Amino acid sequence: MKVYIIAEAGVNHNGDIELAKKMVDEAKRAGADCIKFQTFIAEKIVSKNAVKAEYQCKKAAEDESQLEMIKKLQLSFVEFKELYDYCQQKEIDFLSTPFDLESIDFLAGLGMDRWKIPSGEITNLPYLLRIARYKKPVILSTGMSTVEETRAAVEVLKKTGIEDITLLHCNTEYPTPYEDVNLKAIVSMRKLFKLPVGYSDHTLGIEVPVAAVALGAPVIEKHFTLDKTLPGPDHKASLEPEELREMVQAIRNIEKAMGDGVKKPSPSEIKNMCVVRKSIVAKRSIKKGEVFTEENITVKRPGSGISPMRWFEVLGKVAKKDFLEDEMIEI
Repeated sequence: MKVYIIAEAGVNHNGDIELAKKMVDEAKRAGADCIKFQTFIAEKIVSKNAVKAEYQCKKAAEDESQLEMIKKLQLSFVEFKELYDYCQQKEIDFLSTPFDLESIDFLAGLGMDRWKIPSGEITNLPYLLRIARYKKPVILSTGMSTVEETRAAVEVLKKTGIEDITLLHCNTEYPTPYEDVNLKAIVSMRKLFKLPVGYSDHTLGIEVPVAAVALGAPVIEKHFTLDKTLPGPDHKASLEPEELREMVQAIRNIEKAMGDGVKKPSPSEIKNMCVVRKSIVAKRSIKKGEVFTEENITVKRPGSGISPMRWFEVLGKVAKKDFLEDEMIEI
């Protein structure tokens, strides 16, 4: 199955619809299946007293509140309709994560074919119930979550009739230290929940999402930006367009390399078998009627004769003809 690659634009458009459209162009050019944004009404998701995350403080004005920062990063519903239409035109899937109930209802009417629930909303029951109301497939990020919290969210969705659920293993630190990634959780979560488990990546570089694909992740989400030096909270921990293209290509290569799991010679290597395997040959000249012993037969390339695995079957047999040195033995 093809890995579904989500290019996470998030708020890296910095509230500029034209920048957002350029990101659509670059995501399509890189080969991503989907570009994802974030839809919200700032006053409905952040209180006046909310502090910024540490990584946000490093990349935005120190005296700016989280609400002030978020306001500058939001697009209007009208602009999101324009973005949705632009993605349709460019033939790339549009996805946006809602962060408040009004944004959920707006996106439901826009035509998205699935929901992406962010890690921060996994414990938000009214939010989960509103998402479930629309009966569409769900991709659920599980950053910061325990097994119990993840199970509770999954049960809420399933009890309301949502069966098509994909979990995303995730760490919400930007950038995520490698020692905190815990990729093996993809495997354990898949066994525990009996659901597909993808990966939402916040590490620097492309190695970790590629490794996640090798562990069976069917969905990969990765932040990208047009320029890491742009102002804003997420740019520095995002991929630039060429890096995004490299990640997509690496994932597609790993898809091919995964195979079907059956151990057998591949079509490309069958031609090498005769060249690199060995056969039983005459160690020296052998006269007709001689008995084959370890003194007059040996094993050498090529592998087009009797396999050395039949060594004891050949020993003790009588030569039916003369053999020259290195000639393949026949019995």
